[in-house]
Amino acid sequence: MKPEVPNCKPGKLNSFQKTMLQWNEMHPYNAVHVVRIPQALDSSRLTKVINGTLQLLGLTRLTVNARQGIYHYHDRAFDCAVQTVDGPESSRVRLQIEIERQLNTRFVLDAPFCPFRFFVVPDGDSFFFGNVYFHPVADAESVVRLMKRLVEGYRQETDLILTPSLELYPARHDSLLRQSPALLARKVLTVPSLIRNMRSSCRPSFRDVHDLVNRFAFFSLGIQQLGTLVAAGKALGVTLNDLFLALLLKSLAPLATSRMRATRRKKISVGCIVNLRKELGLDSQQAFGLFLGSFVITHLVPEEITVRDLAKDVGVATQQIKGARLYSGMPLELTAGRLMLHLFSTERKKKLYQKHYPLWGGVTNMNLNALWDQQYTEMPVDYFRAVSTGPVTPLVLSLTTAGDVVNIGVTYRSTVFSAKEIERVKNAFLDHLRQMER
Repeated sequence: MKPEVPNCKPGKLNSFQKTMLQWNEMHPYNAVHVVRIPQALDSSRLTKVINGTLQLLGLTRLTVNARQGIYHYHDRAFDCAVQTVDGPESSRVRLQIEIERQLNTRFVLDAPFCPFRFFVVPDGDSFFFGNVYFHPVADAESVVRLMKRLVEGYRQETDLILTPSLELYPARHDSLLRQSPALLARKVLTVPSLIRNMRSSCRPSFRDVHDLVNRFAFFSLGIQQLGTLVAAGKALGVTLNDLFLALLLKSLAPLATSRMRATRRKKISVGCIVNLRKELGLDSQQAFGLFLGSFVITHLVPEEITVRDLAKDVGVATQQIKGARLYSGMPLELTAGRLMLHLFSTERKKKLYQKHYPLWGGVTNMNLNALWDQQYTEMPVDYFRAVSTGPVTPLVLSLTTAGDVVNIGVTYRSTVFSAKEIERVKNAFLDHLRQMER
């Protein structure tokens, strides 16, 4: 089936979108947002709100042409079915199983397709509402704003929330040579340092490098634990994100003890995603797309180092990165990665990052409260996320601060980590946090 002929000028894919599409050829590159709605499920009403909202916003059908680097939304009537996930297991178990299934289920791109799939998991007099989306089309902020419209439409018993329309074809903002030659120069100057860090970083062990299947687990930090992190951040002069990176490094270190016997690869590297919307001056209410940067933290993580001291080291590194805006220079790395992938066979592509860009994990951190103010809401929602690992990193922590809690989704490649090892990482994360309370 041939895609429809676009009826207006298509949008141009940015560097991150092109790279995600390349990753998607190896394994489905999806993300999932879940909101817990504290009221009874009315499936027919929810379906009506979803279909009407997507139609109003022009998000019903999408064509992506990776070779030409373009995408196009089609204005077409749409009838989306919402899957209800029932079963004898508890709602949380059903939710975990469904998220895993959705992360590993591909969107078919050979015809105009809807880049969203929806499901619900009933939980007594409330329910979990999930949105699975094709990650190359949107970042977390775009999807949060969409979910907010859908939830408010459902709750207010009106078919549609008539808020401003979306800008579906925003400018790319990722041509470093044209947008910021100085940034490009600074990024080029850091390449030797990045190469040294990667060559000194321990490689995770892959039982089968061709196995890209994702597994999922989740847990939460309560109000007291979040308070501990906020107080520690203020005392140390670091951000919450710095603390999360330090906790991840410290929690992963026990799984990489063999590195201390190595002659060269003794360090651990983890990545972090950055939201670029404010820096780019975008109208986040309207710009629908993907505007992300990233950076990498590399550290020896000696056994005796405390999380507080590790967080200070991480804070120094992130301040240097922020000061030079190096996270915005990620298109240079992505372009290099895409060019390298084109040179390899399908089988060798899956080994590229593991060999030359050995990350142990990554963090994507979002404060829902800044996007969805629920301070005066009678029935606030709960929210968490899951993101595909892709070929770059075998583990991703998706952190979402919602109200007074932090919900943490853990996506991991089962060929690198077992469920028991992920449980060890989670318990270590919580143990180190408890030690900070003392």
